[in-house]
Amino acid sequence: MHALKKTRPLRRIVLASAATVSGMVLLLALKPHTSPEAASAVPAPVPGSSASASAGTPASGTKSVDGETVQTRWGPVQVRITLKDGKLTEVTAVTYPTDNPRDQEINSYALPQLRREALAAQSAQIDTVSGATYTSDGYRQSLQSALDSAGR
Repeated sequence: MHALKKTRPLRRIVLASAATVSGMVLLLALKPHTSPEAASAVPAPVPGSSASASAGTPASGTKSVDGETVQTRWGPVQVRITLKDGKLTEVTAVTYPTDNPRDQEINSYALPQLRREALAAQSAQIDTVSGATYTSDGYRQSLQSALDSAGR
C-alpha cells in the first residue's frame, strides 16, 4: 500500500506539513549574495597598526581613535571613538552592514542604541541589541580595540 493513499488522510497531512515547514526553513535561511566589489570597498588597515589616532595629547585634550574592523556574518563593523580628557564623549559607527534593506533596517535602530549604551557605560561592557546580535558583537569588539588603543 502506498504511503499517500486516500485511506490515510492523517499521514498525508503530517507529510505535507513537514514538507511545508522544511521549505520555509530553507527559504528563510537564504542570504543575498554579496558581490566581491562590495567586500573590497572596505579600506584595509595599515600594516603594523590596529587603529589610528589623531589630535590631542595622551593624557588630556581631545583624541579620536578608530577601532579594528571586525568581520561579522553580515559584514564588517568598525567604530571611531572620541575621548576628551580621558572621558568617552562620542562613538560613531564608521563601517557597518548596509548591503540590503534588512541590514539598513536593523542598523537604523541598533547603532543609536549601542552608541547610547557605550556612552553611558564609558566602556565596551554593553548589552547586545535584540535582533542585531552580530552587529552588536562586532560593535563591542571594535569599541574595545579602540579603547585599548587609546590606553583606556
